Amino acid sequence: MRVPMLDLKAQHASIRDDVLAAVAAVFESQHFILGPEVKALEEELADYLDVKHALGVSSGTDALLVALMALGVGPGDEVVTTPFSFFATAGCVARTGATPVFVDIDPETFNIDPGLVEAAITPRTKALLPVHLYGQAADMDPILAIAERHGLPVVEDGAQAIGSEYRGRRVGGLGAIGCFSFFPSKNLGGAGDGGLVTTNDDALAERLRILRVHGGKPKYFHHVVGGNFRLDAIQGAVLRVKLRHLEAWHGARVANAARYDDLLADVPVSRPVVAPGNRMIWNQYTIRVRAGREARDALRAGLAERAIDSAIYYPVPLHRQRCFAELGLPEGAFPEAERAAGEALSLPVHPDLSPAQIEAAATAVREILG
Repeated sequence: MRVPMLDLKAQHASIRDDVLAAVAAVFESQHFILGPEVKALEEELADYLDVKHALGVSSGTDALLVALMALGVGPGDEVVTTPFSFFATAGCVARTGATPVFVDIDPETFNIDPGLVEAAITPRTKALLPVHLYGQAADMDPILAIAERHGLPVVEDGAQAIGSEYRGRRVGGLGAIGCFSFFPSKNLGGAGDGGLVTTNDDALAERLRILRVHGGKPKYFHHVVGGNFRLDAIQGAVLRVKLRHLEAWHGARVANAARYDDLLADVPVSRPVVAPGNRMIWNQYTIRVRAGREARDALRAGLAERAIDSAIYYPVPLHRQRCFAELGLPEGAFPEAERAAGEALSLPVHPDLSPAQIEAAATAVREILG
C-alpha cells in the first residue's frame, strides 16, 4: 500500500472548485501583488492568530529575514538560536551579517533548551530566535523572561507551527515578531512560496510594511534599504480558501498522531512528546530510533521498499553545515542536536491519510525493527 509523505492532490480535490474560483477572481481583477486579497488574508490571519498585525510576505525565509532587519540585526551582532532546524533559521541570521549562536535542544521536544539560553548571551546579542519545531511550541515563558532581563527581542520561527498554542496562547504573538511559512508542505500551504510576519507592536508593524517594499515610503522615496518581500495576490486567494479548512486539517493530524501513538506503543522507538500545556498541530510526526543512525537509516530503507514514505528532518545540525565551519564548532558541541540528527525519522501524518495507511506504516515500522 502506497503511503505518501504528503498528498496535495487529495487535498486539492476536496477544495478544487473554491480554489479555482478564487484564482480566477484574481485574474479578473488583474491585481497580482498585495492588494485586496492579501489584505483580507492578513485580517483573517491576525484574527486566527490573535495578533494585532499580520503581514503577508514572499516566503517563510523572507519572513525571518525581514523580521531580523526590522529589529536592526546586522554585522557584529549575535542571535541566539537552535542548531536543529531548517537551514533558513540560521541562514537568515548570517544574511544580515550577524552570527548565529547555537544552544542545544531539549531531547524530548526537539526545541531549544531554555535552560541553556542565558549562558549563550553576550554583549553582542541582538535577539533570541526560538523555533517551534514540527508543530510544537518552544518553552516560551522562560525564554521571554530571559529576554526581558537582558532587554532583547524574541523572534518566533513558527514556520511549521501555525495554530500551535503555548499555555493557551497562539504562537506568533508571544515575542516581538512571529514568522510563518506557507510552503506547500505546511499545514497551511500555498500554491508556491509565501510567508507571514506577525506583531503586536504598531511601530514594528509599520517598519515591516516599509521593508517589504524595498524600504520605500512613499513609493520611490527610501529612508531605509528593504527588499522585495511582497506576497502575491494569487497566494492570498488560495490561502484564504485553505484557511477555512485549517482547523479541520489540524484535527485530522491530531487524530492520526494519536493513532500512531497507539500502534507504536510496543515498538522500540521513542514516540513524540507533547509538552504539558501545548497544543501541537503535527506538521511532522517524528519518532526516534534510539539504536542510532544506522538503525534509523535501515528503517527508512525498509519503509521505502514497502512504498511507505518517511523523511529525516534534519540529518545535519546547523553547526555542522560546511557554510558555518568558520564558527569553529566541532562535533560534540551540541550533543542532543547531533543525537537527534542520527535518530529522528518523520512518518506521514497529513490529514488525507486513511486508517489503513496509518496501520500499514506502523505495522511496517514494527516488522522492520523486529
